[in-house]
Amino acid sequence: MSVTSDLMELREEDIRKHYDAAVAMLDGFDHTPRIAKGKDLTAAPERSSGIGTRRRFRTTTPGLVTRSSARPEGVHLVERIEGAGGNDPLVSPTQASVQHGLRRALAIALAVGETFAEASGLGDLKRENLAGALGADKKSAFSELLAAEALAVNHVFANATSFLLAPLLSETQVEVGEVEEVLTDNAQLALHGALWELDQDIAALVSDEDRLVACVCAFAEQLMEKVALRAQNAAQLGAFVGAGWKVEADDLTINGFTPARAAKGTTLTMSFKKPNEVVGNHIAKYQAMKLAKMLMAYDFDRRLNPFAELGGFIFTFMGDGAPGTGKTTLIQMMAGLINDYCQVAGYAFRYQNFGIDNIDSYQGKSGQNAKAFVQNVLDPQVIGFGTIDDIDQIAGKRGDRQSSAGQQEVTAVFMEAFAGANTVVRGNCTFGMFSNYPENVDDALRQRAGARFLVDGPQTREDYIDILALLMGKNHDIALGEHELFEAQMIQKAVAASFESHNRPHEEGLLNVFDRVHGQVGDLDTIAKMGTYLKAIQEADPRFTGRAIKNITDAVKVRAMDFELPDEWMEQPELFLAKDYDTKKAMIGELRLPITTEMVVQEINRYADSEFRYADKSDEVAISNMVRDMQRTEAAKKRYLEGKG
Repeated sequence: MSVTSDLMELREEDIRKHYDAAVAMLDGFDHTPRIAKGKDLTAAPERSSGIGTRRRFRTTTPGLVTRSSARPEGVHLVERIEGAGGNDPLVSPTQASVQHGLRRALAIALAVGETFAEASGLGDLKRENLAGALGADKKSAFSELLAAEALAVNHVFANATSFLLAPLLSETQVEVGEVEEVLTDNAQLALHGALWELDQDIAALVSDEDRLVACVCAFAEQLMEKVALRAQNAAQLGAFVGAGWKVEADDLTINGFTPARAAKGTTLTMSFKKPNEVVGNHIAKYQAMKLAKMLMAYDFDRRLNPFAELGGFIFTFMGDGAPGTGKTTLIQMMAGLINDYCQVAGYAFRYQNFGIDNIDSYQGKSGQNAKAFVQNVLDPQVIGFGTIDDIDQIAGKRGDRQSSAGQQEVTAVFMEAFAGANTVVRGNCTFGMFSNYPENVDDALRQRAGARFLVDGPQTREDYIDILALLMGKNHDIALGEHELFEAQMIQKAVAASFESHNRPHEEGLLNVFDRVHGQVGDLDTIAKMGTYLKAIQEADPRFTGRAIKNITDAVKVRAMDFELPDEWMEQPELFLAKDYDTKKAMIGELRLPITTEMVVQEINRYADSEFRYADKSDEVAISNMVRDMQRTEAAKKRYLEGKG
């Protein structure tokens, strides 16, 4: 886990001094494409007679056939943008906004490049090179720093463009394809290459103003992604990725190769549920209520949550249960709690669900949709809650021939996002995966769910009386009878009983392992005995790996944070929410409980129960399918022989 560095102010005067250079680039420059090939722009008007209509010259000289024979092309983005709205001779507000946004983004990029050059020593090397005094021993470092500056400037340009033009976006979408002209010779050439390709895309794809904004923003997103990939193997980037800048006038934050997002919440129109309207599901409801309050401890200045640092924060969880047991109700309750808390605190709240409609037949689009979903929820400027309902239908099992290419893409994106090498848990968001059939979810993806919420619905007689009374409403005169309404839903008492029930496993296969180990070593009251139990579980189910142990220890840390943040802390921001990070951390630390052996054993049993439950169902489904296939084969063979005879 990493903590973001303090942000430096990118001064307005340092940005505005680059306006002239930015305008000059937008007005016109010549660029010879080095990597990409120009699009067929035969419909584009000629700037002078004959130019633009000739076919590209292809040499027949041996040895020169593979050398690029592209000619310099004049790039005039101002004219291109003004011509994108039809025949109106006046510049429209949208066209002007795009031009101003691009000028501002270029100026910000050049200002960051200048700051990077001074911080990295590139500025001194440039001056030595101009004076002809650059030593041979410095040429390698000079080239690497020039490439690093080019990558940084290109990414900041794309980042700022996407951020500044985002408010202009409509529902129109434009597919620009992969960005190819990503050059790293130097910063100016890098920007020329990007603007040349943007000019090509606008000319080929834009027919009205809505498509203009969509095209520019889509290009910026693709450029950011391509540059970030190139940067993974680049050297000398420490002065860029190790620092952060804030542009106050635009409320833009630049943090390395992380895309900036506007701190805007979503207006929720779902039907919220109160905790007392969720019947049964005691542990799931309790953990959801705790998680909603945990999210509110996030510190926007430090960009970190004390719970994420102290342990006990739930970044991903899996909610599973039979159809009709209350998964949707649980989502509505949790989203409602977070929404109410954020309104009191004045925080932006972003809720997003990734559904089956995000799976696209266009190759690569499903993965892009999944990546956009993850990035929106991860945005460090908001409190985020992302849900993936019916994940067994959305994310395909690897190697499953029934899964579409889009489902496989989604699985790969979620696996990387939830527990990949670049995953940083700040504590501002959580992802919930819900399924009626979790055994159909890819094993590796399912194990990336750090917590398990068993959504089993009403269980007891009291639960069924409570849910009947709740759903009947008040428009009747039927007597309640001998029953204390919602007494069984008193959360603390119900949760204590639910946790105690896990002193012994629930699944038969795990219970056999538990009894055998208990008979050999006695009570599981030491780490060595618990480790023996874990090894025995692994021998019974090879899928019980080191990740399972991490998820169990994370769950134990959650139990150590098994306290309620007082309701008044959520209702009166000055008591907790408005405090600085260190004060919040100290206040939470004082409430932390000691870890006991009972907690550890209960969490081992809870997690292993869920894995055995999934494995048993998965194996049973596989066996049933094989039996059905064999029966069909046998019946077909019998019918064939009868027909032949």
